Amino acid sequence: MRVALLQLTASDDPAANLPETCARLREAVAGGARFVLTPEVTNCLSSSRARQAEVLRDEADDPTLAGLRAEAARAGIWLLIGSLALKSRGSDGRFANRSFLIAPDGAIAARYDKIHMFDVNLSETETYRESEAFAPGDAAVLAQTPFARVGLSVCYDLRFPHLYRRLAQAGAELLTVPAAFSPVTGAAHWEVLLRARAIETGAWVLAPAQTGAHPASGKGSTRRTHGHSLVVAPWGEVIADAGTAPGVQFAEIDLGAVAEARRRVPALQHDRAFEGPAAP
Repeated sequence: MRVALLQLTASDDPAANLPETCARLREAVAGGARFVLTPEVTNCLSSSRARQAEVLRDEADDPTLAGLRAEAARAGIWLLIGSLALKSRGSDGRFANRSFLIAPDGAIAARYDKIHMFDVNLSETETYRESEAFAPGDAAVLAQTPFARVGLSVCYDLRFPHLYRRLAQAGAELLTVPAAFSPVTGAAHWEVLLRARAIETGAWVLAPAQTGAHPASGKGSTRRTHGHSLVVAPWGEVIADAGTAPGVQFAEIDLGAVAEARRRVPALQHDRAFEGPAAP
């Protein structure tokens, strides 16, 4: 099956981002892709909670979701909207970071709210507190499609291998990891973690990413992201790497490779209960 990863440089203006995303999606469809994937926060990449409160919408009213559902239906393709930043009905006012799997008729086949929040101190000048703006999800999601069982995740989830193991043991053959990875952690960890998740689970890993310097309005600072959208095969080979330019990355995937990798190393069947270590 031919897939396409959209590599974007989203700004903090959803209205400006949607036409670019639709143009890239149409390019992917013209290139023969039957499954197209967009990165994390496709609609709005912002470091400002005030800006997010100004431009984000509820799921039911979000123009990016509506527009991309219409594009998927028009083309008759499966589409993973890597994630959208959305307003939610939570009492604390935090937003949702939500991934959507869209069927060829435009229906929402699955939703997944990012579980793990990126709260880190990379240096004295670079810190992130995702949990201040976004409420974490609490449920893993496995979606059945005609071409594969798809396990959903988002960005920082990548560092929690037990999530992917549980998805694979539940039947996932394809794992999606849309991201807006920092350049610092991206250069050090992005590829090796994606390859590890593929090897550990014997699954295909599709990881569409944001890239470059992201335009910001007067609210918030300019963010940078790593790029390098990757397709990783179940044996751990990198099949496609989009580099750092915005665009469309195509790849051919064969689900037979999942069965072959799991036959050769059936580690998903080899879990054993054990005790310890004791807490300090």
